[in-house]
Formats: sequence, structure tokens, C-alpha cells
Amino acid sequence: MAQQHIKNTRLTLVYETGLNEKGEPIFKGKSYSTIKMSATADQLHQAAVALSGLCVNPLSSIERTDNYDVM
Repeated sequence: MAQQHIKNTRLTLVYETGLNEKGEPIFKGKSYSTIKMSATADQLHQAAVALSGLCVNPLSSIERTDNYDVM
């Protein structure tokens, strides 16, 4: 049976940086790749909110990406 082993975790904070000519929001992301793989959703949320406080633009979403090796 195949197994999966987590390789790394990335946290991406997506900010709304303004509006385009059609009045639609423009989004830009900032990724952090040195994330502890065992971090819980609550811990990541707390870290993202703290980091977003350093940015002028409002935080739109928080994304977690896990990469796995499948053997």
C-alpha cells in the first residue's frame, strides 16, 4: 500500500491591494516557506493575523499548502 510523507508546508497570506479599472479587487500574496509542519490551523491563523498587522493592505485570505512524497 502506498504511503505519503509530508515534505514541507507553506503559508500564504493574500492581501487586497486595490481595485482594477473595472472596479474588481486586485489580490497579491506573500508566501512563507519555513513553516513548522506540525502547526495547527489555530496557530497558523494567529501567526497570519500577527503578520498581517505589519502590512498596510487588508488581509483577504490565509492559505496553507502541504506537499507530500508518495511512496
